Amino acid sequence: MTRERLDKILEAVLSMLLGLMVLNVLWQVASRYLLNDPSIFTDELARYLLIWVGLVGAAYASGKHMHVSIALLERKLNDEQKKIQNKVIYVLVILFAVVVLIIGGSRLVYISFILGQQSSAMQIPLGYVYLALPLSGLLVCYYTIHDLLNADN
Repeated sequence: MTRERLDKILEAVLSMLLGLMVLNVLWQVASRYLLNDPSIFTDELARYLLIWVGLVGAAYASGKHMHVSIALLERKLNDEQKKIQNKVIYVLVILFAVVVLIIGGSRLVYISFILGQQSSAMQIPLGYVYLALPLSGLLVCYYTIHDLLNADN
């Protein structure tokens, strides 16, 4: 899959999740104040949608180079040193994504499914919620490896 195609898919998925979150919160407000019968699942669904939008959106932003960075050191480096610095940063990002998001997130998903943890209101397995961690880690790795391989181009 090409990077551009993945970007389009993530844009569509993130738009859909954000739209669903807006509709969910609108229903939450309407059921609470207009119907005087607050919906049970809307708080929980909004929380889980926010987790997915946040993590997958962070991976997408990383791929678009829209993440926060500090360029203090970069200003003092020559072009060759900047290339080396960028490669070191790419390797550190990949290491973080693999260890924390992919390995740590996968262990959390596995443990959640093994223990049979369910969400309190919607009664869905929490492993599905936690899948956002390894998925975002894979996306960050994909984007970062692509950038690392094309760093000299």
